[in-house]
Amino acid sequence: MVVDFSSPEGTLAACRLCEDSGAALVTGTTGLGESHEAALARLAERRAVLRSANFSLGVLALRRAVRAALASLPPGWDVEIVERHHRGKADAPSGTALALARDVTGLRGWTDDAFRHGRAGHTGARTDHELGLHAVRGGTWVGDHTVLIAGEGEWLELRHVAQDRSAFAHGVLAAVRFVARAAPGIYHLEDVVTGSHI
Repeated sequence: MVVDFSSPEGTLAACRLCEDSGAALVTGTTGLGESHEAALARLAERRAVLRSANFSLGVLALRRAVRAALASLPPGWDVEIVERHHRGKADAPSGTALALARDVTGLRGWTDDAFRHGRAGHTGARTDHELGLHAVRGGTWVGDHTVLIAGEGEWLELRHVAQDRSAFAHGVLAAVRFVARAAPGIYHLEDVVTGSHI
C-alpha cells in the first residue's frame, strides 16, 4: 500500500513504485496535470487507486448536501465557492473547491468554462452560466470551504471547516482499508462510504 500526499512529481514516483511492487495507491495530491492524470489512469488498469482532493468525511457530507440543495432548487440560483487555506498552500483554487465546483457544473450540464476565478474591474453583470471560485490564502487555516447558493431574496450558505489536520485521518484510514481489498480501478471516497468501509 502506498499513501501519497506529496506533489505532482511525487505522485508520478508513487505510481512507479506501485507498478513495481504491486501495491495499491491512495492519493490526495492535488494540482495534477495531464501527464499525472494519465499515469494514474494507467496504474488503475492494474492496481486499485483511490483519489480524493479531501479525505474529510465532513467534506464528503458537504458535497452531498450541495448536490441535494441544488437538486431541490430552480436552476437559476447562483453559486459561488469561497475557500481559505494556509499561506503555504501551493495550488489555487484548492482541489476540494474544484471538486465542489465540478459537482455543480455536472448537475447543470456545464463545463469548466463556467468558472470565474475571482473578479476585478468592470466585469459586467453575472451571466446565467457562471460559477465563482475565490481562493483566500493566509495564516494557518487548515481548510475552510463555503458554498453560497443565491436566489431572488434568499440564499443558502453551506460550509465545512477543518480545524485540525486530524480531520482527514479518518477518511485516509478508511480509504486504506478499502483499497487493500479492491479490484483494479479508480475509486473515490464516496465509494468507501457507500461500501461501508469506515
